[in-house]
Formats: sequence, structure tokens, C-alpha cells
Amino acid sequence: MANQEGVIKFRLDYTPTAALPAVEVRQLNAWRQVMKLLGFIGQDPARYGGYGFGNISCRIKPFAAPPEQRRFIISGTQTGHLPALGPEHYALVTACYPSENRLVAGGPAKPSAESLTHGAVYAVDPALRWVIHVHSPQLWQQAEALKLPLTRPEVPYGSPEMAAEVARLLDEPEVRQLGLFSMGGHEDGLVAFGQTAEAAGTILLTYLARALELTQQ
Repeated sequence: MANQEGVIKFRLDYTPTAALPAVEVRQLNAWRQVMKLLGFIGQDPARYGGYGFGNISCRIKPFAAPPEQRRFIISGTQTGHLPALGPEHYALVTACYPSENRLVAGGPAKPSAESLTHGAVYAVDPALRWVIHVHSPQLWQQAEALKLPLTRPEVPYGSPEMAAEVARLLDEPEVRQLGLFSMGGHEDGLVAFGQTAEAAGTILLTYLARALELTQQ
């Protein structure tokens, strides 16, 4: 694997602050637990150098903010091993500047190493409110057969180049409507997104079933 999973590569302007109220992360926790049960989020000593993988985020108000200032709550870096998260395991990203390779965040935990990618998705369309980054060998290996949009294989995760790739892909209305793309150079990595958690989660389940069907042929 060319990239070391879970390592923050961007400049992080981070200020430790109090945790968000539990009610604000309740839905995040529920969907994160679903992804954990499916093996989409987790940690395995035999995979990715033992680093945790997968993360989830959702936007918060003001939804009409400029693209670089669209705030979102995201699971903290290296929390994949935890069976459940609490408010203390989330970060609040308040600004995202992919071209500068810089992120501004606060909270009791530092944000996921994939936060630039999440921010790039939210910057494309203010209607997008949820992003789920998962790892699925079954789905990733069948991505081309399933005709999923792909980022270029030479582009590393958590980088300005990946943010630019996300913008390139989501510039296509068909990709925004689908709500899913595969990270060509990020082993087993995929990103689902949508206006709701249900939309992002459902597209993952739909394509996982199609991938499993292909493996039986």
C-alpha cells in the first residue's frame, strides 16, 4: 500500500475545546455504528499497517456559508477501533482550505486524516450534508466492473490533489446524483455522500450487494 492509513497530512490549525452536546452527534453515532458492524469502519492489525480506517461526518449550520467555511462534525482521527463513540471522539471543522493544504478545527479530538476530502465534497454543493468514508475490499475491487467513478490511482488520500480530484468528479451531475466514488489510489477506500445519512448509507449497501453478486459469478 502506497499510503499510510490514518496519518494526517494537512496543516491542522487545531484548538482543543469542549465536546459538542450529545444530541448533536446522536445520528452520527448511529450511522457510524452501522458502518462498524458492516466492517466499513474499524481497525485490524492485518490491514493498513494496523491503523484505524473509515470515518463519518455531517454538516451543521449555517448551511449557506461560503464553500471553504462549511462547518462539519467529523469522527476523530484513529477512533476506528472503538465499538462506539461519544461526544469526546468528534471534532468540529470550521474551515477547510484544500489549495493551502490547511484545515481549521476544534473539539476534544483532532479530526480524521480524511477531513480534506470531506470538506471538498461539501464545498461542491451546499445541499450535501453527509459524507461516509469506508473501506471495503469487496466493493473496491469491483469498482470498475460496477462502473463507479474513480479518483486517479496516483493521487494520495488526505491531500490537496485528492480534494481536487473530488471536485473534478463531483463536477459531473451524474456523480453527484449517484453519491458514491472509489478512491483509485487508496486501498479499499470509497466515499459515499448525500443530502441525508440514509442516502449515503443506502448507496453503500446497494453497491456492496452488487459487488458481492459479481464475486459469485
